[in-house]
Amino acid sequence: MFISKLVAPIATVLLCLGGANVVEAITASAFAAVQFDYIIVGGGTAGLVVAGRLSANPHIKVGVLEAGTSGLDDPIIYTPGKVGWAVGTGYDWSFMTEPQPELGNRPLFYSRGKALGGSSAINFFVWMRGNKPDYDAWASLGNPGWDFNSLIPYFKKPETFNEPTPLEKSTYILDYDVADHGTNGPINTCFSNQYGGTHQHWHETLNNLGIPSRDSFNGSNWGVWTGLTNVNPINRTRSYSASQYYRPHAARPNLHVLTEAMVRKIIIQTVGGHKTATGVIFTHGGVDYTVNAASEVILSAGTIQSPQLLELSGIGNPTYLTPAGVTVHVNSPHVGENLQDRIMNVLLYELDPLVENQRPLTDPVGLADAEDEYYTNHTGLLTVLPNDFAYLPLNKVMNESYVNHLRSLVSGTDARTLSIKSKLDFNKFLGNLEYVFDPNILFAVGNPDPLKKYGTVFQMLQYPFSTGSIHIKPPPVGVPLSSDQHPVINPRYFEGDGIIDMLTLAEGLKFADSIARQGPLNAAIVKREVPPEPAPGTETDWLQFVKDNTVSDWHPVGTCAMSGHGIHKGVVDEKLRVHGVKRLRVVDASIIPVQISSHLQGTVYAIAEKGAHMILQDFECKRRRRRGRRCRPHH
Repeated sequence: MFISKLVAPIATVLLCLGGANVVEAITASAFAAVQFDYIIVGGGTAGLVVAGRLSANPHIKVGVLEAGTSGLDDPIIYTPGKVGWAVGTGYDWSFMTEPQPELGNRPLFYSRGKALGGSSAINFFVWMRGNKPDYDAWASLGNPGWDFNSLIPYFKKPETFNEPTPLEKSTYILDYDVADHGTNGPINTCFSNQYGGTHQHWHETLNNLGIPSRDSFNGSNWGVWTGLTNVNPINRTRSYSASQYYRPHAARPNLHVLTEAMVRKIIIQTVGGHKTATGVIFTHGGVDYTVNAASEVILSAGTIQSPQLLELSGIGNPTYLTPAGVTVHVNSPHVGENLQDRIMNVLLYELDPLVENQRPLTDPVGLADAEDEYYTNHTGLLTVLPNDFAYLPLNKVMNESYVNHLRSLVSGTDARTLSIKSKLDFNKFLGNLEYVFDPNILFAVGNPDPLKKYGTVFQMLQYPFSTGSIHIKPPPVGVPLSSDQHPVINPRYFEGDGIIDMLTLAEGLKFADSIARQGPLNAAIVKREVPPEPAPGTETDWLQFVKDNTVSDWHPVGTCAMSGHGIHKGVVDEKLRVHGVKRLRVVDASIIPVQISSHLQGTVYAIAEKGAHMILQDFECKRRRRRGRRCRPHH
């Protein structure tokens, strides 16, 4: 699917990352015997943040169970120029959706990370945040403390921003405001030190189309950007939760991480008259183990598997639990519902053969040369990433009458739909649509000539109306129910109010094509390859192209949605505690109640930092109360 399928095998040379692989060699039986305070299910983006922060307190024993392998020190994870190479490998869960009726009954591939670091180990290195109204909408749904201003400290806490040199700033159009960024966090962010051959044209081209360049993350993302990346500027390697929140602290005696451990279910018992999470059952090496948590179980398995594990543990809608043979402990009707996913379309253009890009990496000799330069000097093609971004409001893409037509099609009256409808407004300057250009084939479409060069225009819808679900299903006869079985993923793309998504994408693609035809970028482009010129020519043609070619952008959220209004409105409260169950929280992207206009990585780190902060506060409160001291309530 990605350029990784076109390139030679990875190099065996490993880049020194500051120490050997230090994943602790604890056995499953030894892990199960530890008296943990907290068990974290999932050693991904959020899970390792929480583990790192909690274990900084030597009085707290933390255990992490990760289904994947380590992945530390693997070049396809840490090398920027190998972005996408890990997709579809053993580091990927490689989920598939149900066939989508409005997409020609196509099932879609769903990439999610399966290694220490989770999706932060295999994502596309984009570091940013959404618009102020995106997060304020979370707070408006009964979640005090989750508005944009309240989240700013947690956006900054993970980050150490590394400024470019004055020459790099002027040469590559690197605009930023230092005040928007963190200065002492575990994750290094920086701008790339080398760019593709069309980068210099990106800002000027969009400026010529009436789109200004932006220099601030502070609550508005619309405009043209040079992408910021989560890369260590010293050795140009991926900076992510496994390398930064876990690796430096792996030797802590109160932190234990077990990889290749598949959690089967959360143990729910009645304690003091309340349903309570007391531990988990996991499988390692074909053997089942039980491990207990004295304080809490923290579920950080992600938007796909956190609701799956809740349902397997008896927390969810009986409609799905009972047919699967699961005893219902808590009737929680919103578990697995409210799935919202960004979706995208891809246009492919043939480039002038003189344009510099990463095509040499498809040749074994060119790849070997690039690896030699990268491992020796941390420079060259293997440091290059997609960096040309633009977030556009609807008023830059379509006319007011068309936006009003789209608004007239909204039929849903629930809070989430009305929140999305409020952003479907011609007079608001929000990043409704994202556009990315890269002078490479980053997504396999059409039948490109291997001797030619190509560039890709991506269009991504940020505020989808399409709403789906993720649920367990009864296993085949004679097969026991297991977390090994992938859940039923049904995004319901373009169904119901989702027709607005289809119409928006079709109209937006006309603008996407206009980007490639605007100077100075058009000087680098020979012709459009996908869809082939001159088609599509009519509205119907563009709509059919959208139906035939829409794919997931792999930013699913919402399946354990946060709502302080109780179990009939959401799955967790504003402190991420699961409604109806004591000592159980969810800390990952599944708690996001309404989709945001942004790549999710920076927001998930913020969720994890805030979640860890609240967990630590509650831990200290309990200690104070045991000593007869008072503890003030907090958010």
